[in-house]
Amino acid sequence: MKALVWNGVNDLAVETVDEPTIVNPHDVIVKVVISTTCGSDLHFIDGYLPGMREGDIIGHEFMGEVVEVGRDVTATKVGTRVVVPSFIACNSCWYCDHDLYSLCDTTNPNAELQRPILGAPTAGIYGYTHPFGGYAGSHAEYIRVPFGDVNCFAIPNFVSDEQALFMSDAVPTGYMGADFCDIAGGDIVAVWGAGAVGLMAARSALLRGAGRVISIDRVPDRLTMAEYLGAETINYEEVDSVQEMLAEMTGGRGPDAVIEAVGMEAHGTGAQQVYDRAKQALRLETDRAAPLREAILACRKGGVVSVLGVYGLTDKFPMGMLMNKGLTLRTAQQHGQRYIPQFFDYVAQGDLDPSVLITHDLPLDDGVAAYDMFKNKTQGCIRVALRP
Repeated sequence: MKALVWNGVNDLAVETVDEPTIVNPHDVIVKVVISTTCGSDLHFIDGYLPGMREGDIIGHEFMGEVVEVGRDVTATKVGTRVVVPSFIACNSCWYCDHDLYSLCDTTNPNAELQRPILGAPTAGIYGYTHPFGGYAGSHAEYIRVPFGDVNCFAIPNFVSDEQALFMSDAVPTGYMGADFCDIAGGDIVAVWGAGAVGLMAARSALLRGAGRVISIDRVPDRLTMAEYLGAETINYEEVDSVQEMLAEMTGGRGPDAVIEAVGMEAHGTGAQQVYDRAKQALRLETDRAAPLREAILACRKGGVVSVLGVYGLTDKFPMGMLMNKGLTLRTAQQHGQRYIPQFFDYVAQGDLDPSVLITHDLPLDDGVAAYDMFKNKTQGCIRVALRP
């Protein structure tokens, strides 16, 4: 089959690889209908996350059709259209029992590779380095899904392929970020980043009862999309200070909650950006964390800081500000299995249409060009749908 593979830093290629097979009796084989680019992929493509090997199939956000099931799979049937969360859960360990699916203790066979980096292993994830399990990714014609009955969610007929696609990762990640904010009716929430996850975080905050949502970015097309989804916007390149602007917009107090949806390769301005780029280039830190610092500075006293961006080692973290303002810091990789069923209801009610994130629709053969366009934010790209 054909697949998009990683062959080195900033070196992707569409190649012919072996098709996946049933390995364990709970496995399912899914024929990929659509997969999509994701910003977190850029971190290992650019060489900031270790553990990739030449020939690894990338991609972790997808939907498709079940074509084969293992002998112990009972609920998932061949021919079913399914969406699959990017993190793999077993549904029987302590963490899965507590709805913390991305922290599953069972599904990462390479836990010993992750402990030195992150302190404790997470669940496995498709197409995302060997410390995260070494699983083959979704930018391929077929993919093996472990624990198929747990990780395959049948898509209702009223939900399109394109809407279901983002329920794999962008929607649950954004929704979880809003869930972490403990929103009370009328709260003001600020979201750093208007990529797909940030946009879904902004929309989710409104769905959960926020009175106002303010999206912060610098790309006009993304800010326009945020406004379409109901948010107010700030272009941080057009204001002297985002913190001062947010204070002005909130009567001097600051947002009740803030969501950081950018991650380790954030763009910034001024001396801080020069500092971060220099230290990152020298591998003295892994993160350009301007939005994270800014979010902590901007949040009102006693508020919530919800972090969705992928980070490693962050320098100049304002811990004193976090502590003295009495802020609550919440973060995790997304627990998709916990949230996916309610997204179908939001679509049915007309409150959510994740398909608006697709700005480009291309065959998998164009996967290399798709990631180049996505990485460099050319042609108004927010997300590329890739079809095998």
